[in-house]
Amino acid sequence: MSVLIERATIIGDGAMGTVCGLLLARQGIQVAMWGFFPEQIADIQSHRENRRFLPGHALPDNFQATADPAQAFAATDLIVNAVPCQYIRNVWGQFAGHCPPGARVVSVAKGIEIETLLRPTQIISELVGKVTVGVLSGPSIAPEVAAGMPATVVAASDDLALADLCQDVFSTGHFRVYTNPDLIGVELAGATKNVIALAAGIIDGIEAGDNAKAALLTRGLVEITRLGVAMGAQADTFKGLAGIGDLVTTCISPLGRNRTAGEKIGRGMPVPDVIASSPSVVEGIPTTQSVLALAHQYLVDMPITSAVYSVLFEHSSPADAIESLMCRQLRPE
Repeated sequence: MSVLIERATIIGDGAMGTVCGLLLARQGIQVAMWGFFPEQIADIQSHRENRRFLPGHALPDNFQATADPAQAFAATDLIVNAVPCQYIRNVWGQFAGHCPPGARVVSVAKGIEIETLLRPTQIISELVGKVTVGVLSGPSIAPEVAAGMPATVVAASDDLALADLCQDVFSTGHFRVYTNPDLIGVELAGATKNVIALAAGIIDGIEAGDNAKAALLTRGLVEITRLGVAMGAQADTFKGLAGIGDLVTTCISPLGRNRTAGEKIGRGMPVPDVIASSPSVVEGIPTTQSVLALAHQYLVDMPITSAVYSVLFEHSSPADAIESLMCRQLRPE
């Protein structure tokens, strides 16, 4: 790759933010990763490793961590948002004076804000103003990508030049990036698949079997596609890497935190305890509320999402939720 940018900023010091920084730094780009907690940043700097979120992967010399927004944004050419969706407004609200006018921002966050039902790129645009936004999404379990295992994702933006830039700077011999003009669809697919992943974990937790999981993935894809199309997305997006690709990975991988959270719930752990036991944010739990609200707003039938909501927030048992799905009125596929 010919170096198209010299400096990049990563906002958020979790696993995905760190792996994005590694992908860029390994190609010679200077990376500054901002984190909210100074003690975590100090630990990363002193050990040259993100021991909390991505242990075992050394950070090169051109990858620095900082708690100073001014230092993070200095002379940056590309900003990567890796802040979990429900925290974007609070974090990015502090950056209005630091983010350069006309900045290029690509988000890897997957969720829908509960209060506003906005996607991550919409929140950032609202807070910062004149920036060009895009999203990088797809089946990309962070430890696998950091280890150099093959992965393929999608870069999407209303500005195709930003999608092309992301394709150029993130693509490596083991990390392939396609472009897609459907920003809405790619971002919605990344958010909604976490709801289905929770359901997949619940199925694993109650040992409902592989037939049930196959049905869940298939019908889950149908309902999240239905919502996406109603909101202006392209149906084909959900058949691609950002849709079915990410959905499959998240629903089967033991490293997927939403599937893992669902499995704990299926085994009887209370939802607050599941949240407390996870070292990273379980995006699918708040996103279930947001997606169901969008389904009501757009008059889209989403029975699986409704069933997950009933388990998470209405104290329904997983067995009762599955029975409610199986006993719905019979109709053609």
